[in-house]
Amino acid sequence: QDQLAESGGGSVQAGGSLRLSCKASFRHTWVTWFRQIPGKEREAVASITTAGTGGTYYGAQVEGRFTISQDNAKTTTNLQMNDLKPEDSGVYYCATDLTGPWLRPQGYRTWGPGTQVTVSS
Repeated sequence: QDQLAESGGGSVQAGGSLRLSCKASFRHTWVTWFRQIPGKEREAVASITTAGTGGTYYGAQVEGRFTISQDNAKTTTNLQMNDLKPEDSGVYYCATDLTGPWLRPQGYRTWGPGTQVTVSS
């Protein structure tokens, strides 16, 4: 089983940008970024896959502001976050090794430890 490591979190003001990275040792063809806001269920933010015809997914709350991408080796998955809002604050996790529903945390076997994002108004 691979190990994932997120980086790039921090504190920014509303309207600012951050770029999160998720680094793995092995190639992964399906990676999803989740976020955990205190008191709420962990939610899928963005997903990328090269399985089949490939594609990307964005949660409605981030579409148009966030962009997910992978390097050619498929070992680093980035999440570019622009026009950040206070409600984007939370711990961001990357997950891979899909075993179940791809929008649900239960669907992934491998997780990083998370990186904190704090957006102030």
